[in-house]
Amino acid sequence: MTTQLTRHVLVPIADQEDARTTARVLEPYEFGRITVLHVVEKGEGVPDKTPVEQSERVAAEAFAAVRETFPDAETEVTYSRDVVEGIIEVADEVDASAIVFRPRGGARVLQWLAGDRSLRLITEADRPVVSVPEGPEG
Repeated sequence: MTTQLTRHVLVPIADQEDARTTARVLEPYEFGRITVLHVVEKGEGVPDKTPVEQSERVAAEAFAAVRETFPDAETEVTYSRDVVEGIIEVADEVDASAIVFRPRGGARVLQWLAGDRSLRLITEADRPVVSVPEGPEG
């Protein structure tokens, strides 16, 4: 059985700025379907990082930014204590053929301290994970 890698891609985004930049980077590529995902980090036994209304507003603004480039993009919001687990779970739920993301910059030490979500996503996902660089103009 063969599966087209870009039949249905899941694209995690953080906020409006990230969504707009990610859409710009992905624009030259062809996808069958694209589902954009915003993961709201939930606390476990502690107050959430942001109020639900604020998180939903951030997601809505991010989705609108993506739709400037990909008007037919589908959207998903998930609430998870672990962002990487949330991405992988939604990829399964929507039957994504691949997870496509734009690595976020930052100091290597900060990435290491944060657990480097990119590395976790690549090593823990049960489907292909494609990292798309910003390119020379990004």
